[in-house]
Amino acid sequence: MAIEFWSPVKLSIGIALTASLIVILAGLFFGRIMAHQRFKGKTLIETLFLLPLVLPPTVVGFLLIVLFGRNGPGGQLIDLLFRQPIMFTWWAAVIASAVVAFPLMYQSAKAGFESIDADIENAARVDGANEWAILRKISIPLSVRALLSGAILSFARALGEFGATLMFAGNIPGKTQTISTAIYIAIESGHMELAWMWVASVIGISLLMLIAVNRIRT
Repeated sequence: MAIEFWSPVKLSIGIALTASLIVILAGLFFGRIMAHQRFKGKTLIETLFLLPLVLPPTVVGFLLIVLFGRNGPGGQLIDLLFRQPIMFTWWAAVIASAVVAFPLMYQSAKAGFESIDADIENAARVDGANEWAILRKISIPLSVRALLSGAILSFARALGEFGATLMFAGNIPGKTQTISTAIYIAIESGHMELAWMWVASVIGISLLMLIAVNRIRT
């Protein structure tokens, strides 16, 4: 029972942490660009960034299959580089979690960077600081609360991802079976005690994440 319980928990945390790292880097990059740049098509790009927030998880999973399946452009490229498909692998679960979690990090990063007084960054440029130094020494420290909130919320969202993960990564015990898919299978098979244990673990982790976000924002 203990091994059966901990396997999806450890797998989910590992997937969520990896997805969060990807999302944090992507959120910082695109949030920084979108907060300060004005260009044609910006609204369309931003809409695409936020689309996973409103799309049903099954639609996200379907699109991932189209893009990264054996016949998709991404899938063919990965197959060419690594000689194996990405669907129904650990990395497929990471990609699915990262896609659905990205909008939360992007929104937080963009809002944090937009809240910074432009005169502060411009003064640093006048003094000869390059963009990397400005980002590292000014932009990130001044928007750290928003960035931390986005990172925590992204981790929580990645941890709870179900629909897209089930479609794109499957439900392979010890490989792609996350807490969410494990709960679904446990209920289907009548293992309610195990399902309750996983539910309690997700609720506990989520509560800790929300408490951390509230403490950061106050």
